[in-house]
Amino acid sequence: MTLGEVVLADLLARSHRASARKVPLLIDEAGRRLGLSSARLYVPDLQQIKLIALPHPDTAPGEEALDIDNSLGGLAYRTQQLQRSPDGGTAWLPMIDGVERVGVMKVTAAALTPRLLEDSQALAGLATLLVVSKSAFSDLVIMRERSNAMTIQAELLWAFLPPRTIGTGQVTSSAVLEPAYDIGGDAFDHNLVDDILYLTLLDAMGHDLASGGASAAALAACRFTRRTGGTLRDAATTVDRTLGRWIPGRLMTAVLAHLDTTSGWFTWINCGHPPPLLIRDGHVLPHVLEGVPQLPLGLGFHTDTPPVEYRARLQPGDRILLYTDGVTEARAPDGDLFGEQRLTDTVIRSMTEGDSAPEALRRIIQNLLHHDEHQIRDDATILLVEWHPTPDAETVSGLV
Repeated sequence: MTLGEVVLADLLARSHRASARKVPLLIDEAGRRLGLSSARLYVPDLQQIKLIALPHPDTAPGEEALDIDNSLGGLAYRTQQLQRSPDGGTAWLPMIDGVERVGVMKVTAAALTPRLLEDSQALAGLATLLVVSKSAFSDLVIMRERSNAMTIQAELLWAFLPPRTIGTGQVTSSAVLEPAYDIGGDAFDHNLVDDILYLTLLDAMGHDLASGGASAAALAACRFTRRTGGTLRDAATTVDRTLGRWIPGRLMTAVLAHLDTTSGWFTWINCGHPPPLLIRDGHVLPHVLEGVPQLPLGLGFHTDTPPVEYRARLQPGDRILLYTDGVTEARAPDGDLFGEQRLTDTVIRSMTEGDSAPEALRRIIQNLLHHDEHQIRDDATILLVEWHPTPDAETVSGLV
């Protein structure tokens, strides 16, 4: 076995019974055994503005938090690519779980040789898995990610939400929510089952604990239906019935959808929600994903009569944008609405410049916060799906 293999195997064995707080120390110790001077772990804050160092007694003053938009560490996070300092003695390595950006690892050494960088990348990969694993039963990372107190309804919803980004070689799905610490009734879900990507975007009436409870119950109803083999229409009726029985009078708009990542067939139901947008070749195709307006959930109208299901076939490279009305209706102090045009322009420009889906959404939400001077009055949630089938996938043409 090589030195790197021995060190990583020992780190893995020692990590099983280590607490989350000890993980940064174990990673640093392993890095030193590999030949590094130091290895430090950083995770993004909840709003992806700063990179926050996980606790380590030797973290240098001034390096506890780094600006994501104005630092080498932030550049590694944004681009998901290794970055090196001008003197060559420091490198920033992205920490990625699947396609989810978990953070970055900073390493220093007298000489970062190609072999040492290769070992460091393997160490960053194992560090990512350990951070994600320990976060399942420790609040350490969650507490480091927060710079403000969170409302009870926000705690409830974040507990129900999946990772912000999921994906495979066929598809990427990414989402953002604001106000992150005071989210009320918006919620999203995305899940991959074999070759099918399931999508849910909800907007419950109000901005209180009952709103958060309604969205949490709706997510549970959708997951129950999916896991028991039900259809999108079954999911809509289950949500409608659940709200009517347990949270009466609480209305909710929703888009429930799935994408066959092999064939490109996109199927959706829209219950009173802004219609999804289809972006192709840098342009929004108008009205393609619209349909006859359906009533919101929670009124009881869909319990016996499920909403209409629509289908469209995508082309490779197509993007689907789902959003709640809090995005387009965000208002600047002078009354200027953020609007659908500004939303789509930001997505198109960002991805034309080479940004990944999660980075495009991070930029959108920063623009949105700047637009209304951080005074978002309604929940704003965006979900962006990109279908990028691999060359061995079915060739699709003449679609939609």
